[in-house]
Amino acid sequence: MIGATLGAILVVVLVWQAAVWVLDPPPFMLPAPLRVAETLVSRAPFLLRESAVTGIEIVFGLFFGIAAGALLGLSVEAFPRFGRLLWPVLLVLQAMPVFALAPLLVLWFGFGLTSKVVMAALVIFFPVASAFADGLRRTDPDLLDATAMTQASHWQSLWHVRVPLALPALATGIRVAAPFAPLGAVIGEWVGASGGLGFVMLQANARMQTDTMFAALAVLAAATLFLRFLADALTRRLAPWAPETR
Repeated sequence: MIGATLGAILVVVLVWQAAVWVLDPPPFMLPAPLRVAETLVSRAPFLLRESAVTGIEIVFGLFFGIAAGALLGLSVEAFPRFGRLLWPVLLVLQAMPVFALAPLLVLWFGFGLTSKVVMAALVIFFPVASAFADGLRRTDPDLLDATAMTQASHWQSLWHVRVPLALPALATGIRVAAPFAPLGAVIGEWVGASGGLGFVMLQANARMQTDTMFAALAVLAAATLFLRFLADALTRRLAPWAPETR
């Protein structure tokens, strides 16, 4: 998978370079890949410092988003009456564009770290909660009937049968959601921040420093790819018996 990803990146860079040769756009509209690489090297300390800000937002957003999503997915199935009341509300909230909430989050939580963490967590929360709840809901009825014959309690059945069988669904939800965490953090930074890769992009765009903006995008893309590979590796450990994670 890593080889295929690197190959795809190489193809994108070659097409990008060919477009620059053929169209010859002004550098402020589309800089050449070599110029972006030079900016990455020359401004590496600055980009690393701003990447650390966004990285902290991503890490906390991932932690809280996955934890809250898994807890809610478990709760709506552990407490059926609670789930019947809450799940329609969550579906309505999920239908709302999460990014449209970014200005409100900045208004409520300020321009600091909290609003970006909440934004990243919200992007992750819904896919994780939906996937885990769906996995719990799809437990084979025959297994539940067999468990009932052992006189196991509702909680014993949930913890020892339904949760292990739903872990592959939870793993899928995490794999799908994790790469969106950087996007959530950057959207929060675009609305209001004093640091981070999103802030760098806004400042570079305002000053027509397109090479710096592309360099920040490259760092963000690398972070997103890393998160995807990390999520794949961790979810294999979470549910090693699942065919799709072997």
